[in-house]
Amino acid sequence: MPRKIRELIQDLTQAGFRGIAGGKGSHGKFTHPRYRGAVTLSGKSGDDAKHYQEKQVRRAIEEIQE
Repeated sequence: MPRKIRELIQDLTQAGFRGIAGGKGSHGKFTHPRYRGAVTLSGKSGDDAKHYQEKQVRRAIEEIQE
């Protein structure tokens, strides 16, 4: 069962990512001082996350923890 977008956002914020302006419509962008670029998540908070979104969030969190 896929995770929800809200769960991915919660993972990012707990890791220190902050939401930034620039997301368009249902897109949200999150950045961290130690992460190059931004993580963009599309979809409403109650939507199921796509496999690639879960993978992107996991890799971003792993990268800042190194």
